[in-house]
Amino acid sequence: MTRRSVILGTGSYLPERIITNHELSETLDTSHDWIIERTGISARHIAAPGEYTSDLGLIAAQRALEASGLEPQDVDMIILATSTPDHTFPQSAARIQAKLGVTQGFAFDQAAVCSGFVFALATADAYLKQGMAKTALVIGSETMSRILNWNDRTTAVLFGDGAGAVVLQAQEQATRGIIGSLLRTDGSGYDDLYVNGGPSSTQTTGTIQMKGPEVFRNAVTRLGEAVQDILKIHGIAQEEIDWLVPHQANKRIIDATAKKLGLPDSKVIHTGETQANTSAASIPLALDQAVRDGRIKQGDLILCEAFAGGYAWGSNLIRM
Repeated sequence: MTRRSVILGTGSYLPERIITNHELSETLDTSHDWIIERTGISARHIAAPGEYTSDLGLIAAQRALEASGLEPQDVDMIILATSTPDHTFPQSAARIQAKLGVTQGFAFDQAAVCSGFVFALATADAYLKQGMAKTALVIGSETMSRILNWNDRTTAVLFGDGAGAVVLQAQEQATRGIIGSLLRTDGSGYDDLYVNGGPSSTQTTGTIQMKGPEVFRNAVTRLGEAVQDILKIHGIAQEEIDWLVPHQANKRIIDATAKKLGLPDSKVIHTGETQANTSAASIPLALDQAVRDGRIKQGDLILCEAFAGGYAWGSNLIRM
């Protein structure tokens, strides 16, 4: 029998405040139609003052645990994928651990921007397969609104806040679980999408800076490679994929990836229109939505993929 990391439950949380494209157009040189045409985004959720990344992640984690039927004391590993932690240190995962009442195991943050959840899921899978933990909470939580220049229409319209989580448990079985992951980085794209601040460089937080055309071109190319390579590695045909659960950066990027897989739009999970790009939170948010509305069922084969600044990109192949 094969030891695999099985998803037992999913959860998510979106802040109450919603900012529409029409509201943004009141202060930016943009319009609803302009944003929709280029990104597919019509609205985004924004965390309230005093509502932190750990707060969003905590609620998503609690909902995932409830769905799994497990208790906090069953968890012995927490990985929080985020690029917007509450503080530079300590890790925000530790705050979630404490608020959940988890007193055993370990917790840490993992930063790979929009690919953070893909990387964190692969990391948790490796730890579980090695026996370093038995049950893991993998969370993607972001307050991207805190690092936006709200006067820059090229970035302010793209991002939102939110959190999603999954409960993973190592099980000795051969049918369900994470089949494999593929992770890649190319540091030559470091300056194409970045935040112009940091403790070591400017001693400030900074805001998102992006070279849109370069990022778009690289995302389409690299994601196409990531999804085709992981299928080849594991000997799985494109037509066997039941659902594509992509990072929700841009509908045109998602459409290009689905086309390379030969997947109809009806087999692609879209949440970007109402949630925008929630960075590391976007994949678990989309996954939870599709599980709870009944589209994704136990036994389905899903492919998650993401591309991020750095450049960092990757994919996860999962039997639900």
